Amino acid sequence: MADQSYREQIDAKRILQIRSITRELPQACSDFLRSIAVTTGSFTRLAYAIDLRTFFHFLQSERVAFSDKHLTIWSDEDLSRVSQSDLTAYIEYLTYYFKSDDESDGQPGKALVNHDLAIKRKLCSIRSFYDYLFKNHRVPSNVTLLVPLPKIHEKPILRLNRDEMIRMLNQAETGEGMTDGQKRYQKLTAKRDYAMLSLFLGTGIRVSECVGINLSDINMEENAFLVTRKGGNQVVLYFPAEVATALGEYIEERTKIDTLPGHEDALFLSLQKRRITQRAVQNLVKKYAMTAAPLKPKISPHKLRSTFATNLYNATGDIYLVADVFGHSSVDTTRKHYADMTDARRRMAAEYVRLPGTDADNGDSPDLNFANQPDKPVT
Repeated sequence: MADQSYREQIDAKRILQIRSITRELPQACSDFLRSIAVTTGSFTRLAYAIDLRTFFHFLQSERVAFSDKHLTIWSDEDLSRVSQSDLTAYIEYLTYYFKSDDESDGQPGKALVNHDLAIKRKLCSIRSFYDYLFKNHRVPSNVTLLVPLPKIHEKPILRLNRDEMIRMLNQAETGEGMTDGQKRYQKLTAKRDYAMLSLFLGTGIRVSECVGINLSDINMEENAFLVTRKGGNQVVLYFPAEVATALGEYIEERTKIDTLPGHEDALFLSLQKRRITQRAVQNLVKKYAMTAAPLKPKISPHKLRSTFATNLYNATGDIYLVADVFGHSSVDTTRKHYADMTDARRRMAAEYVRLPGTDADNGDSPDLNFANQPDKPVT
């Protein structure tokens, strides 16, 4: 494992998790996951495996018709017995259920609540599974298509404003506003935390990309670094001068640390002198956000990514640039998630348009006789 890259190590762990999960499920689940191995990453397949486990454990524990046969010996005929009624019951089950001992990380009886987005994702996993079975003539029909997916209502994207960004960075650098206990740790990690938050806000990288960065991936002369994207592709990204300063100060401190074996090249380290974990970074961001943005308690590394995207789009107006920097294959993905209109731009729209014949119309407003104006594409 020591000779593997961080990405390879993570993939290996996920593959072992997938194999462990599928050993307790019908053989068809393993067949399905193998069929998508070439087109999906290990993270996606692990998510599918977990969703399939939840579904089949529901069938065996909650539906009498499926309780008398161990999952590992289910045949394709057994799978074809799943009905629309079973799937409807599964949706209701997902709104509140308990994980069994072996699924709850040592917390038996852990209650789980799923909302519409999580329920939709779990149903999509089951749909994909049955679509595979149907296309390979293993079941007579895809019964999952009879159950509508939950309608997802879009929510405003949470992000930091300029003042909140300043407070977060200042807190990471000085410890201002933190408790005495927090300050003791903050003094030990100040340069690391400041550099990490600067990197998030200055480049918009994902948390998985951040923890995977190595010292050898950074070129301080070019203000550039190599990042491995979700699909495994590697790209070079660039960071502004402010991020370069923060990184330079941290790297000077980092190179003096004797790490544990296998973590010598990791950029960001934990206090245990090993590569920092995604969970630790998520907790770190949440800790600083609680003081810097108290009215936005759900700030996460991904919300810092949204903050960068919005700032970049507002500064350039170039949605294609944002999509390229973020590694999105479709600009529609970028537009949907990051480039929504800001409140200021909505106010601007109201100021530009005046109805003819009103007191507000002083002659400077645009002509609203649309029949006399050429058609223009709406973007």
